[in-house]
Amino acid sequence: MKKKQYVLIFFILSIAWIFGTNYLLNLYAPSDFVAIIEHTKEVLYVLLAGWFFYFFISKMEELSASKEEEERLSTLINSMVDFVNFKDGEGRWIQANDFGLKLFDIENVDYRGKKDSELAEYSNYFSDALRYCEISDEEAWNAGGIIRVEEVLPQPDGTTKTFDTIKVPLFNDDGSRQGLVIMGRDITERKYVETLLEESRQQYRSLFEYSPDIVSMLDLNGTITNLNPQFEKITGYSRDEYIGKNLADLIPDSHRQIVLDKVANVVENHCPQMFELELLHKNGKPLIFQSTSLPIIVNDKIAGIICNSRDVTELRQTEERLRRTDKLSVVGELSASVAHEIRNPLTSLKGLVQLLQMEDEKHQLYYQIMIDELNRINHIVSELLLLAKPQQIKYIEADLQVILHDVISLLKSEASLHNIQIEFQVQSQPVMIECEPNQLKQLFINILKNAIEASSSGDVVNITLESFDNNVTVVVKDQGVGISKELLERIGEPFYSSKEKGTGLGMTVSFKIVQSHDGTIKFKSEPAIGTDVIVQLPIKHAGKVRGIETTAR
Repeated sequence: MKKKQYVLIFFILSIAWIFGTNYLLNLYAPSDFVAIIEHTKEVLYVLLAGWFFYFFISKMEELSASKEEEERLSTLINSMVDFVNFKDGEGRWIQANDFGLKLFDIENVDYRGKKDSELAEYSNYFSDALRYCEISDEEAWNAGGIIRVEEVLPQPDGTTKTFDTIKVPLFNDDGSRQGLVIMGRDITERKYVETLLEESRQQYRSLFEYSPDIVSMLDLNGTITNLNPQFEKITGYSRDEYIGKNLADLIPDSHRQIVLDKVANVVENHCPQMFELELLHKNGKPLIFQSTSLPIIVNDKIAGIICNSRDVTELRQTEERLRRTDKLSVVGELSASVAHEIRNPLTSLKGLVQLLQMEDEKHQLYYQIMIDELNRINHIVSELLLLAKPQQIKYIEADLQVILHDVISLLKSEASLHNIQIEFQVQSQPVMIECEPNQLKQLFINILKNAIEASSSGDVVNITLESFDNNVTVVVKDQGVGISKELLERIGEPFYSSKEKGTGLGMTVSFKIVQSHDGTIKFKSEPAIGTDVIVQLPIKHAGKVRGIETTAR
């Protein structure tokens, strides 16, 4: 259409030039110069016509090049999987790719020269989204530079698409708005994968952070790379004290090789390994852990080791108590059957020896030895019966200091015989507790007698008594030979004793007395240094309420 207009204008101007100049020549030109002026006019016409055609051809070439460039740009942006849009300074659409037109459901709309709010009239579902684009564009203009935002676009099927949108405002030299370039990439799938990854990460973090067990992570060299917070609660150590250190430097010698072999097996065979490990709490208390080591597999290759360690200290202690209880039960049954059978012939033997002693003055020494040994047998039988027969305990209020004084008075002569001194720190006030006094006397006789027998001439046995938090604590400390670690683990077991003539029943009876009083007994000992026996008893017994005396079996 424009080509025809240009040709028509050319013809009109040409005719006007020819007839107009001829008319002027006839009116005003001198006859002598008419021919020269006509030739000059013709030359001038040719020059003007030539310039016109040159200008026209140049414009046509520019237009053709512009169209080719536009086609290339259109092909480029239409081949992109991103939304591309060009707007002028007023926010009117100049160019948009097919992806963008399809995205807003305006494929059949003549969008050029229209604003987002105007295009919203042609799209029923995306009208709100188009109107919001004007608000978002204004933010880019106000920012004065490139902005990047995530925009969520609801879809007719109820889903949403997320676009990572970049908006580039362009300004003229005078600062006025020139245009706006908008590019938006669909990152819905990436966001979905990131969400799944974040959920997986949070699940892992929850499993790691909130596990009731200690969870540790190691690299392939055995270096600790991470520890969960439970480590601090269970062991008392800070995680920073262990992270970055090698496992071999932290495990006790007794367990080091076993643990390292298990870890190496995980690395080599990619299979789980289970083992038990003993460590010390920061306060020195031993802890037992049941550990399971698992390989961390990344891209079918082992990247590290994760170790789950459960504190089974109480479980093992309970198992040990049950084992001892089973032994006591067996001992009780054995004692009940044996003790009564021994008592009858024992009484007869003792009576006959006493009769012979009265009639035979010559062999008094032998008779006395026989009576002493029979009394010793009778004492052992009494201890057996104490284990076998449920004892009826009457709890009464008694001064623990008086009980200890009675025990010390009873054993003082034996201690003096071996040149051993007993020191007892007396409290200014009576220490009243609810107990069975005779049983506590038996308990402290056993403990103090063991301390005297373990001491050497010139040693001192210290007894201290303290009261706090509704409990009393009695500590018997000697400077004797001490107790080995192996014996400490088995102390209290029936018939297990380090003494040459010991029956192993004294400590068994002592443990039972403490247990019946809802107390605890602990041993701390080092060979050649001495032993501390710590007995803790409640001041008020659970079985006695409001001063009413009760019995316990």
